[in-house]
Amino acid sequence: MVATIVHVVDDDKSFRTAIARLLRAAGYEVTVYESAQALLERLPNDDGGVSCVLLDVQLPGLSGPELQSRLTEFGSTLPIIFLTGHGDIPTSVQAIKGGAEDFLIKPVPKDKLIDAIERAALRHRVLQEQNVRLKSLRSLIAKLTPREQQVFERVVRGKVNKQIAFELEISERTIKEHRRQVMEKFGVQSIAELVSIAEKVGILTKAQ
Repeated sequence: MVATIVHVVDDDKSFRTAIARLLRAAGYEVTVYESAQALLERLPNDDGGVSCVLLDVQLPGLSGPELQSRLTEFGSTLPIIFLTGHGDIPTSVQAIKGGAEDFLIKPVPKDKLIDAIERAALRHRVLQEQNVRLKSLRSLIAKLTPREQQVFERVVRGKVNKQIAFELEISERTIKEHRRQVMEKFGVQSIAELVSIAEKVGILTKAQ
């Protein structure tokens, strides 16, 4: 199995050296950054393996919480673990509300840190698998003909063949054939499975 990558962002050089040594000994790959800006300039690819960010709160320039907000804006799914010597309740609440995996105070016991990293890695792995599945589904939808897409979007909204035929001004028999082709292309056996696909890709959240 490929090792989890831990991106350490901390302005304390001695801490970066010590934590990198500890994490590498525990079997992780480690990349260190002296500032939030340094990580942004070499922004890790979400698809580039399972990874997480070990982030200080108080940093020169862009702070840890500000970096967290930037990563969210960029659509990054990298889980963040805050590890700081300057923790306070409002900051920790803000970090967790913002989606942080954990908020730890230095010095942190090794087993507690490893546990947080393992949870973050698991979350990132699950998110990556979901993204792969979504890309696959969107690719399948893109391969539907325009008419099949029209039928698909109406079927998953609960419309029956007769309604769809009326709206699209074609025969029910043609609608049935399009439905069959859509289900075949998705490799599903039921309308419920089509609805599940539509929910996952966000079709049902669009205005009708």
